[in-house]
Amino acid sequence: MGRRLLDTVDSTNAEAARMAPHLAGPLWILAGAQTAGRGRRARAWASPRGNFHATLALQPREPADRVALRSFAAALALRDAFVALTDLPQSFALKWPNDVLLNGGKVAGILLESSGAGQGVQHLSIGIGVNLIAAPDPSQVEPGALQPVSLLGETGLRIAPETFLDALAPAYAAWEATFVAQGFAPLRDAWLAHAARLGETITARTGTDTRQGVFDTIDASGALVLRMAQGPVAIPAAEVFF
Repeated sequence: MGRRLLDTVDSTNAEAARMAPHLAGPLWILAGAQTAGRGRRARAWASPRGNFHATLALQPREPADRVALRSFAAALALRDAFVALTDLPQSFALKWPNDVLLNGGKVAGILLESSGAGQGVQHLSIGIGVNLIAAPDPSQVEPGALQPVSLLGETGLRIAPETFLDALAPAYAAWEATFVAQGFAPLRDAWLAHAARLGETITARTGTDTRQGVFDTIDASGALVLRMAQGPVAIPAAEVFF
């Protein structure tokens, strides 16, 4: 996989979209700083220099529902990179749908954006933000959401963005190869092995709908399955609160 290193950019996902027509293969785009970083639901993503802001640009040419499962490959790769760099496997957990937790706080997030024709996807951007040295002020987080933390603040380890990419890129490549060869099942099993609050009561919000139930599993489509009074309910997209 190629690499493109930028000092400053509006957002690495935006840069990936601009480069999409010219890509010859997978490309990592890493920026020292972002001026318009964003997270899920178009929220601003704080992007100070020293944190990790990167996008993996891919050309999967697959149905959208299959392409979306790569968020789990990215989450698993992030956890692998953290563990390789810290040797603290018990400290990292995965929060559905696409966050990584360190000691229970949010240390990393993933944003997938895609473009294509009809039901197929031709270009995929996997945006990844990691709080390597600094986390947003808790006042910037919506009520009930997990507190943001930084790798430096929680572990005392100062990891440079390029060093983090050196661990993340091969970890993602390995999960991508597994996904292409074997499908989602091995990713699902690995993700569940590291899932935060599995078997516990959680809250899932979709727009104005709020559901509370026991986090039972994720299904073969990656949907969250809550065990509720009326039985299991599969939720394909939601914000999860603990």
